Amino acid sequence: MVTADPTGKVGTWPAILTWRSHDVTRMESTRVQLSGNRMKAHGRIVAAECEHHPAFSASYDLVTNESGMTNRLSLTVSLAEHDRQLSIARDEENMWLITGHEGQSRGSYDGAVDVDVVLSPFFNALPIRRAGLHRRADEVDLPVVYVHLPHLTVVAATISYRSPEPGSGAGIELHSPVAETTVVVDGDGFIIDYPGLAERI
Repeated sequence: MVTADPTGKVGTWPAILTWRSHDVTRMESTRVQLSGNRMKAHGRIVAAECEHHPAFSASYDLVTNESGMTNRLSLTVSLAEHDRQLSIARDEENMWLITGHEGQSRGSYDGAVDVDVVLSPFFNALPIRRAGLHRRADEVDLPVVYVHLPHLTVVAATISYRSPEPGSGAGIELHSPVAETTVVVDGDGFIIDYPGLAERI
């Protein structure tokens, strides 16, 4: 059971955040650097084989702009049979250039400015922090560039967040293509507990 204070801040940056899946088949650890809303992160996900996916490891590097919008994300995934890379970059026209093992494509992804990676609790902090949902009550539907692990397929998706009044003690309601749940975040907007996915340790 997570006992961290959801209103508490992580503290000094940079910091290393680590999550463990509730079924203990995966772990994620990320080094995060913050400067205002600008963020840089380098992380790794390590997963054992289970009914939902084969064994894999994935590493990523993320850079946002000063408004917290994703500028670029690079991902490398290692499976038993091969390694694969994926590069996602947003240009000055807010179009996304996707480069991976299947080639290159460019699209608007419904106007998304955030990237979400399935199986990672870290990436939820991008829209939560950018929209200030850890500080105020609001309800938003946000388009995202949605990356599926471990196969690195990329699709357009929408994630809905509904945040409570500050100090209520309630979590943020989240609706995504793979989950409908209520997550607990800290005072900096990073996930403490994502039921069914992972908890921070």
